[in-house]
Amino acid sequence: MDLVLSTNSRGQHIIDQVLSTSPPHSQHMDLVLSTSPLHGQHMDLVLSTSPLHGQHMDLVLSTSSLQFSGAEVQDVGDMKEPELDLRQSTHEPAMCSSVWQCSLLHQYENLVLQWCAGEENWVDSRTIYVGHKEPPPGAEAYIPQRYPDNRIVSSKYTFWNFIPKNLFEQFRRIANFYFLIIFLVQLIIDTPTSPVTSGLPLFFVITVTAIKQGYEDWLRHKADNAMNQCPVHFIQHGKLVRKQSRKLRVGDIVMVKEDETFPCDLIFLSSNRADGTCHVTTASLDGESSHKTHYAVPDTKGFHTEEDVDRLHATIECEQPQPDLYKFVGRINVYNEQHDPVVRPLGSENLLLRGATLKNTEKIFGVAIYTGMETKMALNYQSKSQKRSAVEKSMNAFLIVYLCILISKALVNTVLKYVWQSEPFRDEPWYNQKTESERQRSLFLRAFTDFLAFMVLFNYIIPVSMYVTVEMQKFLGSYFITWDEDMFDEEMGEGPLVNTSDLNEELGQVEYIFTDKTGTLTENNMAFRECCIEGHVYVPHVVCNGQVLPDSAGIDMIDSSPGVSGKEREELFFRALCLCHTVQVKEDDHVDLGDGPGKSPDSAKSCVYISSSPDEVALVEGVQRLGFTYLRLKDNFMEILNRDNDLERFELLEVLSFDSVRRRMSVIVKSAAGEIYLFCKGADSSIFPRVIEGKVDQIRSRVERNAVEGLRTLCVAYKRLAPEEYEGACALLQAAKVALQDREKKLAEAYEQIEKDLVLLGATAVEDRLQEKAADTIEALQKAGIKVWVLTGDKMETAAATCYACKLFRRGTQLLELTTKRMEEQSLHDVLFELSKTVLRCSGSLTRDTFSGLSTDMHDYGLIIDGAALSLIMKPREDGSSSNYRELFLEICRNCSAVLCCRMAPLQKAQIVKLIKFSKEHPITLAIGDGANDVSMILEAHVGIGVIGKEGRQAARNSDYAIPKFKHLKKMLLVHGHFYYIRISELVQYFFYKNVCFIFPQFLYQFFCGFSQQTLYDTAYLTLYNISFTSLPILLYSLMEQHVSMDVLKRDPTLYRDIAKNALLRWRVFIYWTFLGVFDALVFFFGAYFMFENTPVTSNGQMFGNWTFGTLVFTVMVFTVTLKLALDTHYWTWINHFVIWGSLLFYIVFSLLWGGIIWPFLSYQRMYYVFIHMLSSGPSWLAIVLLIIVSLLPDVLKKVLCRQLWPTATEKTQNVQFQNHVSEFTPLTSLQSPSSQHPGCVVTPRGSFPRPVTCVFWRSEEYSALSPFPGLPAHCRSSVRLGCWGSDLETPRNGPGP
Repeated sequence: MDLVLSTNSRGQHIIDQVLSTSPPHSQHMDLVLSTSPLHGQHMDLVLSTSPLHGQHMDLVLSTSSLQFSGAEVQDVGDMKEPELDLRQSTHEPAMCSSVWQCSLLHQYENLVLQWCAGEENWVDSRTIYVGHKEPPPGAEAYIPQRYPDNRIVSSKYTFWNFIPKNLFEQFRRIANFYFLIIFLVQLIIDTPTSPVTSGLPLFFVITVTAIKQGYEDWLRHKADNAMNQCPVHFIQHGKLVRKQSRKLRVGDIVMVKEDETFPCDLIFLSSNRADGTCHVTTASLDGESSHKTHYAVPDTKGFHTEEDVDRLHATIECEQPQPDLYKFVGRINVYNEQHDPVVRPLGSENLLLRGATLKNTEKIFGVAIYTGMETKMALNYQSKSQKRSAVEKSMNAFLIVYLCILISKALVNTVLKYVWQSEPFRDEPWYNQKTESERQRSLFLRAFTDFLAFMVLFNYIIPVSMYVTVEMQKFLGSYFITWDEDMFDEEMGEGPLVNTSDLNEELGQVEYIFTDKTGTLTENNMAFRECCIEGHVYVPHVVCNGQVLPDSAGIDMIDSSPGVSGKEREELFFRALCLCHTVQVKEDDHVDLGDGPGKSPDSAKSCVYISSSPDEVALVEGVQRLGFTYLRLKDNFMEILNRDNDLERFELLEVLSFDSVRRRMSVIVKSAAGEIYLFCKGADSSIFPRVIEGKVDQIRSRVERNAVEGLRTLCVAYKRLAPEEYEGACALLQAAKVALQDREKKLAEAYEQIEKDLVLLGATAVEDRLQEKAADTIEALQKAGIKVWVLTGDKMETAAATCYACKLFRRGTQLLELTTKRMEEQSLHDVLFELSKTVLRCSGSLTRDTFSGLSTDMHDYGLIIDGAALSLIMKPREDGSSSNYRELFLEICRNCSAVLCCRMAPLQKAQIVKLIKFSKEHPITLAIGDGANDVSMILEAHVGIGVIGKEGRQAARNSDYAIPKFKHLKKMLLVHGHFYYIRISELVQYFFYKNVCFIFPQFLYQFFCGFSQQTLYDTAYLTLYNISFTSLPILLYSLMEQHVSMDVLKRDPTLYRDIAKNALLRWRVFIYWTFLGVFDALVFFFGAYFMFENTPVTSNGQMFGNWTFGTLVFTVMVFTVTLKLALDTHYWTWINHFVIWGSLLFYIVFSLLWGGIIWPFLSYQRMYYVFIHMLSSGPSWLAIVLLIIVSLLPDVLKKVLCRQLWPTATEKTQNVQFQNHVSEFTPLTSLQSPSSQHPGCVVTPRGSFPRPVTCVFWRSEEYSALSPFPGLPAHCRSSVRLGCWGSDLETPRNGPGP
């Protein structure tokens, strides 16, 4: 007796349980238990018996006392009633004892009660009724179920919750919340400044951010609506009906046409193809752009019209939605009129995913099983963890320091106020007597109120506008990458993409790069190079036995000709390559042969192969050039054309699919003669252990030789199956395929039993060419001080050969191995300590971070580690600690110039990145890859870059930036990253500097006004200082500045080292900027104070008032901080001039307007004619000029001294650039005159205006690549001078020059 319990309820579970009994009779019994918790505790137990003689008996048992202690009743909308099927098969005569049935029924009831009490393991599943048709009577209970509709929602806000939700998210930022508190304090208590001074900047920041986020969410809404409203064709009452995608329901039968996207997750029922297949691309899902083949179940593939599909009567049982794109477990029950339902297994090959596109198939029919947010695509909408740049962390740290300074200022002023007011005549002067209520207020309350008032007065030291300026700088600056024509790939028609602008400056801080190999360093464009059969090597398109074969079938047998048995093995090998694959033939170019015996070689050329793997296409095309052509799969028969142009047909019996664990795939085929073969191909490590016959040693040596040359190798084996063996294998596979639980595990066990005792046939070698300029890019990155690691799933020899080709490893590099092979001889502990001694012995006192990868003073090491060794290193030891091995491993890696990690699983790639990311130095990491298997490490690294390659866009979609080719990484880091970091670090430091200049005079002023909280500046100046007067120049600087030219940065990668490890935002630099701001503030305040103390300054003898004094200080400050930025600017354009001088002009015009000069109607009482009154005095003009010069002088002196005494590499380059500018005494026309040029050095200025010429020459041969003129003749290249002066270009010199 087999007892199967199943229930279909989301959130509830099913149990498959098997009981075995041996009753003395033979009959078929079905026991159906259905529970309905929606209508109270009610249970119907139906027992139907079908004896051999046609008797039928139904036994119905109703109970109302069943308590569901293990199940939880949910809301009606989400609840699906559980259904329990108990199917029992026994063999007994018609004489059935009712007593035995009752006892059996009692056992069932006990079992059900145990199950309902939660004593069994529960598994999620659901039942879908195809076309919403009820199952036939007696089959199973029909329970209508509710599922979500097909709407996709990726937006964050709605019309109603946008304002409250957005405000909540914005005020979670510390700076915004702080200014909100300050604003509320200004509203509640009597403060020296108007609430407008804090409220207006805060409102501006909140509004700009809300508009930006609202616009982005509106775009998401727009995309959702476009997706949800696209038309979909579905079958209703045998007719094709069109409706919007969002109205689709689970169970609807949908028709999809070629090049359309699947509207939801569908079970493939049938297509216009007779063999029931369709081709699909899933580039938008998993990044794989090549075609995949999906199959319909045999019982439904014959339904080609709407009427046929509408007659289908079936139910589908499958798992609840889960995000794994490659896993699906289910089964379909197809009901016929006369027979029992046919049960067929459903797997991922039967599932068509939302977002995938139908290709090379006219139309398909499918039934919706997952809709809306339950589709696998929607479940993979993972919100990427928010990445924060090092600059943002530094900003927050500086903000905390300034917050502490602010609190200290307020405390000091509060204490000094009460010390100063301790004498009665100061506390209550005769002109400002207190009221009685003010005298009775408690001292603590007065002190606290004064503290808050001082906090409000000094709060401008915290730059609220800095955050919005930084956001604008990042957002606008990201377009420079997108607009870069050098990073546009003409072949692909693609340019770089910026998916997030928050990490622009992080591109200038990268210390480790983790790169994939296939498709990233290489082109992922496979070319068949050779194959080795029984020790004989075959190369396409050469000669065979001294004769040149036709173009389509050239073979060169390097070794001696094979014998008779060798010929048989040779043809078996070629047939194996023709049959063991999942390649499809594109129909447009396919010539229908009918059942003819042959095909001409010319027509064979027209085959266009499509596959999910470039390797498979390369192998099939390679074997075509060797004389065997794969034609097509028709009616489950694979057709191939042999060397004699004879057509051979093999029936495809089973496909044992490839997976990354087994690393092999197999097919079972039946020849026309009735012989059954199993052909298997896979990695050498996967095939050799399963081989019992064949020339293993010869083939192994050839595989190793090809791997060393950088070729990708596969081994091919086969075995003949007797009919009994095939039947056993078929039963094993069928049992595993139908299982709803642990299907993958059971299939893996079945594959393991079938794929053994193989005969080795040979091996293939496929070449994956290195990408253009990949070697130059890696070399430049290493010179920049960046360590490059290659993480790949390939075998060690192939990956190592690629590393040599791309100059990751050099000829002098000593390779250290930390592999499974070595650990078979020594323990992991011994290997790690031995490697540690080796690398530390030669490192001495120098560290790897201080020398270039080209240095010859230190030994160069390269480390190779495989996935198995990494697992042992990461695995916790028996004493519970794994840190010891990890630290040793990290210490070895730090002292190696390059690391190669081979045989890596996707998760291990992420583990490696995480290990380095969280090491004690906390370096900035970058991961770059092109496939879905690289997504995990791209998400883990500080910066993730996707390559828009042949494996689709999964990596590009999940990355922070996407580039067409690996070579573009050089400019992205060394140029764009360098500029971004320089610009934003200046922006951050400048903002803190100008706010110290702004608020410190206000602090000093309190010592001269009795700590009365009197403001030094007018309210308008307080409000507009950060918003208008000083914001645009620094924003333009942070977008346009180039401290050295792009060409110099590309030519000299070592300049990248000057900004490494957050060099421009270290505490030393921050303290310098802060003290510079304090010094300037002291000059502004005391300069103005001492210059006009007790001195009549106007022609009529009037003295300046406090507002005129404050305006004078403010004017000097605005001009000083703006001119300070002008002195820091190296790259001047008309925009810089317009903004810098325009800002100063705007300040003057605004002051005249605000003072009632330009617009007399605006006669603001406090500031009326103050500005013009100040400018009417000659000493004021003198004071403004002198104070600006004195304020700027220390910074200028510091820069001059540092450049002369301790110049950085960047400053040296700037000096060379400056010195090489054409002298004013040199006629500009001489540069354009042919007679003025060196006979061997031709300098062609770009554009109509001649540009300065920079010639940097080096003694070392290794640095010759850095010359800006690589085509110079030898006598020019041998020059030792570090510059090419303008005068040198007029007269050729034979010597090196002065």
